[in-house]
Amino acid sequence: MMTVDSVLTVEDVPALQAAPEVIEEANRFLTEHTAYLKTEDRQMLRAAFLFAENAHRGQMRRSGEPYISHPLAVATILTQWKLDAQALAGALLHDVMEDSGVTKLELTEKYGKAVAELVDGMSKIDKLEFQSKEEAQAENFRKMLLAMARDLRVMLIKLADRLHNMRTMDAMRADKQKRIARETMEIYAPIANRIGLNAVYQELDDLAFKYLHPRRHHVLSKALKAARGNRREVVQKILDSINAKLAAHQIEAQVSGREKNLFSIYRKMVEKHLSFSEVLDIYAFRVIVKDNPHCYLTLGALHALFKPIPGKFKDYIAIAKSNGYQSLHTTLFGPYGTPIEVQIRTPEMHRIADAGVASHWMYKSGDEGYSDVQQKTHQWLQSLLELQVESGDAVEFLEHLKVDLFPDQVYVFTPKGKILSLPNGATCVDFAYAVHTDVGHGCIAAKVNHELVPLRTKLKNGDHIEVVMAAHARPNPSWLAFVTTGKARSQIRHFLKTMRFDESVHLGERLLNQAFSALHQPLHVNDEIWEKYLRESGEKSREAVLADVGLGQKLGVVVAKRLLQLAGTWSEEGRQGKKPMSVSIRGTEGMAIQFARCCNPIPGDPILGFVKKDQGLVVHTHDCPQVSKGRIDAEKLIDVDWDPEVARLFDVPIKILAENERGTLAALAAAVADADANIAAVSMGDAVESHERYLSVQFTLQVHNRIHLAKVLKRLRALPTVYRLQRVRA
Repeated sequence: MMTVDSVLTVEDVPALQAAPEVIEEANRFLTEHTAYLKTEDRQMLRAAFLFAENAHRGQMRRSGEPYISHPLAVATILTQWKLDAQALAGALLHDVMEDSGVTKLELTEKYGKAVAELVDGMSKIDKLEFQSKEEAQAENFRKMLLAMARDLRVMLIKLADRLHNMRTMDAMRADKQKRIARETMEIYAPIANRIGLNAVYQELDDLAFKYLHPRRHHVLSKALKAARGNRREVVQKILDSINAKLAAHQIEAQVSGREKNLFSIYRKMVEKHLSFSEVLDIYAFRVIVKDNPHCYLTLGALHALFKPIPGKFKDYIAIAKSNGYQSLHTTLFGPYGTPIEVQIRTPEMHRIADAGVASHWMYKSGDEGYSDVQQKTHQWLQSLLELQVESGDAVEFLEHLKVDLFPDQVYVFTPKGKILSLPNGATCVDFAYAVHTDVGHGCIAAKVNHELVPLRTKLKNGDHIEVVMAAHARPNPSWLAFVTTGKARSQIRHFLKTMRFDESVHLGERLLNQAFSALHQPLHVNDEIWEKYLRESGEKSREAVLADVGLGQKLGVVVAKRLLQLAGTWSEEGRQGKKPMSVSIRGTEGMAIQFARCCNPIPGDPILGFVKKDQGLVVHTHDCPQVSKGRIDAEKLIDVDWDPEVARLFDVPIKILAENERGTLAALAAAVADADANIAAVSMGDAVESHERYLSVQFTLQVHNRIHLAKVLKRLRALPTVYRLQRVRA
């Protein structure tokens, strides 16, 4: 057998004789780039390269290169992070299942289960049928991210794969370039940032910017090149000043100036509405010192050299970012009023800032403990598993993931002093769910810095949060309008879906019983008949069928008729002239029964209901305009009536025309209170006559029933200032 140190030749891969540069790159990969591996590992990689080359033989990239050049480039990128042989083999083989029909079993036999799992995690899901391209892509992300939760190397390979594809995308159609670039900016770049791969994050952002906005990228790139010459003297002066000051304080340091990446400059121009000439801090300076105490000594020396800009100092050493990033950040007034951004860190912090979780590779040996960076990444990956369990489908999972990938963080404290990292804009509800799902479900109020605040209050760095809980509290659907974290959003939706499902099952059962009554057939539907129906319809369970009936996905009459047919008791005789049993409305059914906003029915109003898809049973008054105009399918109408024991309050809008004088509004509110009613909302109209004699007021009253409403209206009519009032109908 050839040793790994003997280079590949055209005899080994005759198909590549027209592309000697690929063989040359493969030899560099096997000798130079993987020199940190053992000999047997490099032998395995040599075999994996030859296997991949054979599998992709005859396949070409759009640029005209042999396809094998792509997986080889991906594996080479991974060697910069010193990844293990399994990950590098996975990179070389990452497309063989998808593009060449190689099976997972075959890879397992040749290279082991771990490599096969990595390749499988990278492979797209082409065999399943999806309703849309978006759904298919979302499912691919879901699978890849769940594979990543089991083995982070899947994502590292995927990021290297995306990085090389973005570097070599010039040969693609413009529409495809934009689609891939948008996907990169929305998903892959934030994930690279989230797991601490800062260099990859910035390069992906810049490349995506280039293809999404080619003209803006060209103009800005040209302006930046021109500015380099103009600002070189200023940059050198700043570097000399910093070096001299640190030497005077006997601080050994490596000082370097770097240009900010193009996309970050563009983003700053857009967010702050600046022209390029107004963006002064396009250069940032980095100071690397030997340990943590010297970081703070350096900070003091630099603040003595140049005045710091208030509010522009951040200590990411004391409180590290969620991806493990640590540094001191400060912005100073430099020469000629130029703002100078400076980062101060140790060599270890610098390594983590560039390579993130890959800087302490956890797969080097099985007995090494997780570093702090890996623990944080592991926690985030576990949260992905929670998101996937609670999300209804892949598209929803991807939506939650995007929400969770915002790079800006706020750091807040629990009552016990524990630090929690949340996305910028997070609210008290997000904090509650970050502590624990049950805390989120049970929260009713919150204290920020010992003061009661609304649950929608946005949190700021350093806030101390205390959540107030109640035993019977449950999530409010309105929370979805302001929560920002993926976990909070998915947990709230999951709770509401579960609650709605249970309520829909109960309603569906009542509607099905009414359907049997309407058909006037004897009811003999046992478990055996239900089993037949489920096999025939492909439904999962009886509860799923009842929930569909309750949500309007299926008509109760159709289900009842089919069940009776399967039972052999269906008969068309004797069905005429009989009134079916009605559904009794108690008002406590929850989300399964909706009261129409167009007519706002209350107990005592003659009502009818109809089943609306995805909303369940919608109740209207019998004289509602929506009903009288024929906008409702007559076949879906359901006989409903009010339960005598209805105990809840119902909203009723009323409109009042009253004399516009002092104390009118107070008198109206007092009359409502005297009638034991409540005002849920009030809105003031404009004067309706030229001398502003009258004022139009609309109240949303909360009453028990029609009799209660009549009592309130009688009290209001008795007021001398009231000219006219009426119940509002849409």
